[in-house]
Amino acid sequence: MTGLRLAIPSDGALYEGTTGFLRDCGLRVDRPNARRYTGTIPSVPGVELLFQRQSDITTEIDGESADLGIVGLDRFLESRLEGGDTRLIYRDIGFGNASLVVAVPNSWLDVTTVDDLADLALDFRERGRQLRIATKYPRLVGRFFSRRGINYFTIVQVNGALEAAPIMGYADLIADITASGATLRENQLRPLIDGVIVESQAAIIGNIRLLAMDERKVDILRDVLERVEGSLRSHKYSRVAANIRGESAEDVALKVRSKPEVAGIEGPTISPVFSNDGSNWFEVEVIVPKAGLDTAVEHFRSLGGGAVTVGAADYVFRERCEAFEAVESLVADYRAGQPGAVL
Repeated sequence: MTGLRLAIPSDGALYEGTTGFLRDCGLRVDRPNARRYTGTIPSVPGVELLFQRQSDITTEIDGESADLGIVGLDRFLESRLEGGDTRLIYRDIGFGNASLVVAVPNSWLDVTTVDDLADLALDFRERGRQLRIATKYPRLVGRFFSRRGINYFTIVQVNGALEAAPIMGYADLIADITASGATLRENQLRPLIDGVIVESQAAIIGNIRLLAMDERKVDILRDVLERVEGSLRSHKYSRVAANIRGESAEDVALKVRSKPEVAGIEGPTISPVFSNDGSNWFEVEVIVPKAGLDTAVEHFRSLGGGAVTVGAADYVFRERCEAFEAVESLVADYRAGQPGAVL
């Protein structure tokens, strides 16, 4: 019986983002050197890491060479096997933000929207040729254009840099992934106003059939998803603490809870401080949304709080792990012969 096989990018920006993300989740990657294509996560025994090209990860999971993977949503949607067993397990994990966009030459002054491009495609058609689009995403681009009523076009698949295609004359425009748009601007290209095909982030994907066949893998996945969800949720919260004087813990709790929105997720944690002068001081700690941090600090100050401190909440676990419950539902549907839809 094998462990849970997790495929992650082997190099590049998404490799750095993935290893940093896993580290923040308490899932530090152990890779002896950059030439090794296997590794481990010491904190979760049973996880076998596979380092793959990002473009291959979805195919590897569809082909059952790996159970789980971290990949850009754009690559998953483009490469996944239609009707296959690979599903989105966690859609957005907070890094790798980019957009797949349709970009046209700056010289096309009258083409700013997809409708303008549709008119141009018809014009090209009347002149006896097709609009040529250079892209590495033929499936996503083809569907996008068809949905928007553009039927006369040709996909030009390019493996290298797309931005040069219009200048070199083998395409009229491009559809490519971009984070800042800087490369497009440097090559005299600009996105259409409504030309975003996919808003992408890194995502966790998994093969539901493989999970459904091995309960041990499901158990390991639960540990991984608990850490991921707890860590991602913690990004929205801060830990605030201060010493506050009061007659009793109950008295201090009443004061703190007079402003419920900054009184903690379930309420304040209060413990006595054994002060040198015998005064009734209590340490108060709350977990509050970062959006309400300033309000919480001012509230503690108004209660006479001394030395208000703020720290990060490493994890915030709730009553249940929603991501794992979604996986359980998909696995149960598969075992019942009713494979669930893509999340």
